[in-house]
Amino acid sequence: MRVHVASLTPTIVAVVVASIATACGSSSTPTTPSPAAAPTVSFSQRIQVEILTPSCTSCHTDEGRTPAAGLNLKSGSAHSNLVGVSSSGKPGAVRVIPGNPSGSYLVQKLEGAPDIVGLRMPRNGPPFLTDAQVALIRQWIQNGAPNN
Repeated sequence: MRVHVASLTPTIVAVVVASIATACGSSSTPTTPSPAAAPTVSFSQRIQVEILTPSCTSCHTDEGRTPAAGLNLKSGSAHSNLVGVSSSGKPGAVRVIPGNPSGSYLVQKLEGAPDIVGLRMPRNGPPFLTDAQVALIRQWIQNGAPNN
């Protein structure tokens, strides 16, 4: 069997074009942002300084008192009292579940979810935390709740 080069040329061109198109279409950059691509939220600067200290530590501190619900949120203690720690008020609930903001009891308390035990936090609200503050806490938890 004899094959003419001229008759193969259109086939070769089609294969080369298809290969290039496929290579161009598959990029190493995902089309949807991955959790790792989410902006990093600093616990010490954004969560502690901007939210917990001004909004929560009047009740949740061990300075001169026993912290409400046994939850000490003062600087240097807050992270270890939140992440992976069971709630003292609701059996089976975990205060902060890294990577799972909606399942974290902290977020449920801040948003006033219908099945929380006790009052929405902070209990001196309204006003409660702003939507932007809650979104920042959600983002920190989604990022894995790092102690950064």
